[in-house]
Amino acid sequence: MTAATPDRAATVIQPDSGARLLFHLVFPLLGGGAGWLLRQAAGWAESVRWMPYQGPLELIDSWPEPHTTIAAIVLGVLAGAIVGYLAENESLKVIVTDDDATFGTGPSATPIRRASTTAVFIDHKELKEVVVLGPGTEEVLRHKADMGRSERDRLAIAFDTHGWPWHDGDPHHDQYRRWVEGTPLLPVATNAILKARQRALDRGDRDDAQQLREELARLDIVVRDDDAKRQFWRAAGSAP
Repeated sequence: MTAATPDRAATVIQPDSGARLLFHLVFPLLGGGAGWLLRQAAGWAESVRWMPYQGPLELIDSWPEPHTTIAAIVLGVLAGAIVGYLAENESLKVIVTDDDATFGTGPSATPIRRASTTAVFIDHKELKEVVVLGPGTEEVLRHKADMGRSERDRLAIAFDTHGWPWHDGDPHHDQYRRWVEGTPLLPVATNAILKARQRALDRGDRDDAQQLREELARLDIVVRDDDAKRQFWRAAGSAP
């Protein structure tokens, strides 16, 4: 591990110029093209009597030109711009220094101190989440980001260069136990949360599963999932 050097310049990891061009130019252009195609297809589809949604198609085809085509292109461009904006927000944005790291930008940015960090790694399952562990090996951050191989490599180099405890995977992987409903190793309240979270995983409700993960974190229980939607847990900090 490389030792940190005082006053080392911050390392900024964010989408490169090619990715930003994709978000802010290509996506809107594709959206505009899709809007134009939709307008052209409306006239053709309206003539095919078996085509569903005849009412909306007839309405679109009855609007005057060139206003309808222009409106379709503008709406497509706006839709593409929104998709690009959302995609950029899902991209990796991290500023790393010798003393702290900031994940994300704007009001949602999350700062983390190196002095209180015991491990930083990328989740082994999806490889799209950066995980930071605190002094009690609890999860203090799970930052979701759309990362390619180059971004993951840059992230590892940045944290290692600035002296952070970077790991290639979860250093506590061997401590996880598979959760079984009603296990006597956990309190009743913790079992109840894990049961509710299992239901959320089974129905594909990621937001609810994430909220329940955070609730477990407040009880010093760290949880991870496998591809079969099974939960594995380990104790952290003061947890039993």
